[in-house]
Amino acid sequence: MKVLSETEAKRIDAYFRAANYMSVAQLYLKDNPLLKEKLTIDHIKPNVVGHWGTAPGQNFIYVHLNRIIKKNKLNMIYVSGPGHGGQAMVANTYLEGSYSEIYPEITQDEEGLKKLFKQFSFPGGVSSHVAPETPGSINEGGELGYCLSHAFGAVLDNPSLIAACVVGDGEAETGPLAASWHLNKIINPLTDGIVLPILHLNGYKIANPTVLARIPEEELIKYFEGCGWRPYIVEANTTANMHEKMAKVLDKCIDEIKIIKEKTRLNKRATYPMIILKTPKGWTGPKTVDGKMNENSFRAHQVPLTINPQNPKNIEYLEAWLKSYKPEELFDEKGTLKKELKALCPGPERNMGMNPVTNGGLLLEDLRIPDFRDYAVEVHKPGSVMKQDMLELGYFIRDILKFNEDKKNYRIFGPDEALSNRLNHVFETTSRQWNGIKYDTDEYLSTYGRVIDSVLSEHLCQGMLEGYLLSGRHGFLHSYEAFIRIVDSMTSQHAKWLKVTKELPWRREISSLNYILSSYVWQQDHNGFTHQDPGFLNHIVTKKADIVRIYLPPDANSLICCFDHVIRTKNYINVIVASKHLRPQWLTMKEAIAHCTKGLGIWKFASNDEGKEPDIVMACAGETPTIEILAATKILREAFPKLSIRVVNVVDIMKLESPDNHPHGLDNDEYDSIFTKKKPIIFAFHGYPNLIHQLSYKRNNKNLHVHGYIEEGTITTTFDMKVQNKLDRYNLVIDALKYLPSLGDKRSDLNEWCKNKLVEHKEYITEHGEDMPEIKNWKW
Repeated sequence: MKVLSETEAKRIDAYFRAANYMSVAQLYLKDNPLLKEKLTIDHIKPNVVGHWGTAPGQNFIYVHLNRIIKKNKLNMIYVSGPGHGGQAMVANTYLEGSYSEIYPEITQDEEGLKKLFKQFSFPGGVSSHVAPETPGSINEGGELGYCLSHAFGAVLDNPSLIAACVVGDGEAETGPLAASWHLNKIINPLTDGIVLPILHLNGYKIANPTVLARIPEEELIKYFEGCGWRPYIVEANTTANMHEKMAKVLDKCIDEIKIIKEKTRLNKRATYPMIILKTPKGWTGPKTVDGKMNENSFRAHQVPLTINPQNPKNIEYLEAWLKSYKPEELFDEKGTLKKELKALCPGPERNMGMNPVTNGGLLLEDLRIPDFRDYAVEVHKPGSVMKQDMLELGYFIRDILKFNEDKKNYRIFGPDEALSNRLNHVFETTSRQWNGIKYDTDEYLSTYGRVIDSVLSEHLCQGMLEGYLLSGRHGFLHSYEAFIRIVDSMTSQHAKWLKVTKELPWRREISSLNYILSSYVWQQDHNGFTHQDPGFLNHIVTKKADIVRIYLPPDANSLICCFDHVIRTKNYINVIVASKHLRPQWLTMKEAIAHCTKGLGIWKFASNDEGKEPDIVMACAGETPTIEILAATKILREAFPKLSIRVVNVVDIMKLESPDNHPHGLDNDEYDSIFTKKKPIIFAFHGYPNLIHQLSYKRNNKNLHVHGYIEEGTITTTFDMKVQNKLDRYNLVIDALKYLPSLGDKRSDLNEWCKNKLVEHKEYITEHGEDMPEIKNWKW
């Protein structure tokens, strides 16, 4: 028995033709939108830019999703993996009315069609991709691989939501996407929504076949069954049969999803349905172009027909192609989609383009946050207390989870590192979410939990967090510092997304993308060179100044203070670098609040300049550099009691940049009042030295000498890591002495003493395998 009646099948096909017509017209046309005149070169864009190959398949999917949404009254979003075919989603959101609701100037008539077509991939118009400007989008799809992790992030804590996620078969070859198939072992169908993957198997990438299209069907099915899915293949020899088969399969998938939802109380892991849609690349487009196969080949990927004054004959081919969709049957005289076709749309309350989940700021609620001052570490004297900063922060995060448990809008993401990064205390109130097999020997695994760290992939953790934020919730990603570099490009893409959304009044602000980088370069002496890379900070500072923030708290109270700040922000990317090992504590909570609010400041307890211009400025940013700059200062003060030293600690390194370049930048007068105009600055920095030079480039004081990570390292002792990179106290003193000529010959004795200490250090660790007692037991 057929699922679709004859009338329904005809209307669905007509809608499919309308979306295809609009997808072609957006590529080529700037005028004559309904071909009421003979097509001429004047009607065509001078530079046709975009991608055709994926669009018809996505149009086919979208109209069929509309059918099941309307039939079953579903709460569904559409995630476009192959988002380079942006005109498909633009076409479908226009046809359902969402586009015109957001952009009233793009009216539902011939003039509106003309504007819509012209603006696509056109100067002053819209992107060729499924960009933030596109209603219903949470995945641009320019950089491939993240659609499934975005979809899974969106369904977390959204039990009624179905995320229909179209995966391009080329995209399926990327590492992040290939790993994403296993996220079905994380989702809890009782507390979360469902992801319905639709693998769009059209066979080709830009110039090559796709791997999954060139393996036997039996192998393809076994692959996805092995990943825990129940795949359904949609393939037929005619368009009419495709419509019928897709309708049947989608009905079957929705029935299975309903059963999964109903039976979740049995606490058994579900096998989720997925669809493998086999269509020709460039389906319904030109069969051949210039004597070469186009439809169902790689040549259909971008623009099938080149049209310019040198290729006038192709205008006739384009006109024939457009007319093959019979636009006169689809739009009325005013250029409005015919009523019987518009009736296929779910309606304003359920149209995928207007689902509030895809404009998460509409749903965003502020977190309930306990008073962070209640988690203060007691510090009676600078350096007198030893604590693990991340462990102390864990108490605060634990209670944030407690305070928001009923809202279920806060999560922690990380690649198997929650305990390693010392977030131990969060497991006093929650667990790791896991829906795979569990053993009695496992720790903190549960079918429901607020921590997602049971999948060892930075890509998936970030992708799920982005999906969670984009759909109106809160969270953060913690990672080893070196391996956050794995998601450098994802961070860039999110920064671009935020940049554009800030320019769109209808896109509401979302919670910031917050990172905590721990297990960092100076605490990776046990893992070695591969784990030592602070370059994420260099990457972040290249992004828009109104989006990125970096904080390097020197102790636990400063860390708690910074964390409280960033979790309240919206539309930023915040990076906190935090220590996890036992370290001296310097500031009371009251002092930390004042220090972090300013972003930097003179540490009077370590300085002896008494508010006057010092002989030298000893500056630091980061927990480890802070210890070494203080130790170096102590050596200098003991050797030269009359030497005037100012110690400056920097939490917010953007304070160093000119206010012309970053809103956090100090004005020149304030900067000079702290760092002086010309006195030498010895700056101990957590990361690569060039970053401090870059940020302070426009400042008056060029007498700046930065120590930081210089790509030296191995498995060694903690202090030796600093020595190898000349960030240790002895090398800092040696450098400082170069710029203190007023000390005269007195410098040579201390210089020699420091060099001898470095020799002694090397001999000691080589013999004993640990740092000298005077280093391990050093106190301020």
